[in-house]
Amino acid sequence: MELLHIVILALIQALTEFLPISSSGHLALASQLFGWDYQGIAFDLALHFGTLLAVVGYFRDDLFALAREVLRWRPGRAMNPMQKLGLGLGLATVPAVIVGLLMGDAGALLLRHPVVIAANLIVFGVLLWIADRKTRDTRFQQATASADFVEDAQAVFSRMTLRQALLIGCAQALALVPGTSRSGITMTAGLFLGLTRAAAARYSFLLSVPVMILAVVHSLWELRHGAAAVAWGDMAIGAAISAVAGLGVIHLFLGVIRRVGVGPFVLYRIALGVFVLGWFLLRG
Repeated sequence: MELLHIVILALIQALTEFLPISSSGHLALASQLFGWDYQGIAFDLALHFGTLLAVVGYFRDDLFALAREVLRWRPGRAMNPMQKLGLGLGLATVPAVIVGLLMGDAGALLLRHPVVIAANLIVFGVLLWIADRKTRDTRFQQATASADFVEDAQAVFSRMTLRQALLIGCAQALALVPGTSRSGITMTAGLFLGLTRAAAARYSFLLSVPVMILAVVHSLWELRHGAAAVAWGDMAIGAAISAVAGLGVIHLFLGVIRRVGVGPFVLYRIALGVFVLGWFLLRG
């Protein structure tokens, strides 16, 4: 691959994996708009691995605490809030795994149509805006200071139920359709279920870890049976760029969601969806 292609695709992955604007939709559109061939499973693996490193690095304290508490649990003992959160994250991952296996690669490729992507960008963007408006109209006050933002999320996590976790997981399964956005749909579900912006954003990021791990494992399995040569240099560059850029995107997004909400991302989704529809119609 050309270096420019590697840099652009890695930046697209980093920017769109964590923002509620759909990474799969953007990667599919980039290939179609620029006329590039599919970059291959190996390079997809590298990009996902890079963003996995970013989210694990940023939320390392939360993830270590979760892992520690989950490993401390023994059958017959009541679960503490952190153990329930860990169980909830595992439970919320199951629907996406089931839907992904049923859909298969053929189904995923079929749904990469520009009209499908554009429609999902607009529809699920509007739903995210409605959910955010609903949250602002409730009695919950949004935290403004960074420390308060984290404490607010943890306080909500302690009250989350396994039913809420499963519903958010079912919503996450919809993100297998390009244009939906995994972070966007999980935040939308969380906000509709009464989570604050702080909790919805952090839960969405934490929930991305098991999904990304499974995506990397799946890509490795597919790569194991592939006959094509692996460009390790391209993979290393792509992973490094997506990891570094991903760290910055997470920090940026948490700051924006704390101060102004999801409005800028909703406007971007609608504008991009309208552009893609116009481009597809003009292309004939």
